Amino acid sequence: NKKNLSLTREGLLFQDYARRIIDLEEMSIREMNAQAFSRASLRLGTTNTIYECYLAPVLTRMLKENTDYALNVTISHSVNLLQMLQDGLLDLTFTYQPLQKSGFCCQRFRTDELLLVTSKKHTHYQTGIRKEELSMLNYLFCNFALQEVGQFIRELFPPFYQFPFEIDNSTKLLPYLLDGIGCSFLPYSLVRPCLEDGSLISIPLLDFEAPRISCYQSYPAGKKPAFSLVQGEK
Repeated sequence: NKKNLSLTREGLLFQDYARRIIDLEEMSIREMNAQAFSRASLRLGTTNTIYECYLAPVLTRMLKENTDYALNVTISHSVNLLQMLQDGLLDLTFTYQPLQKSGFCCQRFRTDELLLVTSKKHTHYQTGIRKEELSMLNYLFCNFALQEVGQFIRELFPPFYQFPFEIDNSTKLLPYLLDGIGCSFLPYSLVRPCLEDGSLISIPLLDFEAPRISCYQSYPAGKKPAFSLVQGEK
């Protein structure tokens, strides 16, 4: 119009494809240039929580011990990572959402406990909590895992419940919890150091159970990356 310029509905739809086309072009240039180097490129995508819980120490060990690969790590949400994998922009992804599509392999990578945690200052929670009492808590919400886990947490509260705080990165919740603000469901692997040093406590669930969290490793069929991680549940 006379005052500003904006994309049409069709333009907004095309914008996402245009960005992916640009990413593919840049990736192809990098791969062609990489032929002159001895290191093989490995493009790995992971959610932030999976990175913090499992992958960071493995990548550290790889960088210390293995000089055969040039690692390129992308941290994003599960949906975005799986789309990048299908577009050929990633070689391997670690997500909370499985990829069930022809031409790709998907394996369960880890299964973890989901714990309701809070600061050690909140000693009145140590005896446990009932489901009906949750809506009275100062709950800090993070939908770090899609599907059944995210649905489980939302269904613990009344419909259209307004959480006092929401964030899309579970690791960013820890400073608030450690400062004595509220409580939240988080993976055991993420909060284990805080539980071990006593700065956080796990609140027992008295009349309901939390589901376990599964994350998945996906890659193109027939192109299993040389990057090999220990499989199985922990």
